Amino acid sequence: MEAVFAVFVGLLYANFLEWNIHKYILHGFGKKRSSIWSFHFHEHHKTVRKWEGGDPQYLNMFGSVPELRALLLLTISHLPLLFFFPVFTGTLMLYSVVYYVLHRKSHLDPTWAKRWLPWHWDHHMHHQNHNWCVVFPLFDYILGTRKKPGAVQ
Repeated sequence: MEAVFAVFVGLLYANFLEWNIHKYILHGFGKKRSSIWSFHFHEHHKTVRKWEGGDPQYLNMFGSVPELRALLLLTISHLPLLFFFPVFTGTLMLYSVVYYVLHRKSHLDPTWAKRWLPWHWDHHMHHQNHNWCVVFPLFDYILGTRKKPGAVQ
């Protein structure tokens, strides 16, 4: 039972972290061209709109190097927790992998993304200041940032 609870808390924490990082770091600091996070807003978003949901940089398995660096840094920063909360930390690590796989897949196959990750599709194509989650939109719903096409921004 403790393991199930640790997985549940890990998923909640990871989704909340994803929401915060996307909203405040990638779109907050990332809007400044001088920021190390500017790749997300000024390159990724521009490319995805140009390619109607796609992003050719993901054709390479390691696609977005800055994104992978950030995920690696985030994972490493949580490693000390592994000794005290192994299931929780393992959940975070797995979430990181799932995040990258889904994000990459969504930009290699926009039709798939539109069907299976509509919140992420909507973020890029309709409401780039909403829909912060990629894996699942739990905190977008909790915090009221899930916007569907046709919704007033």
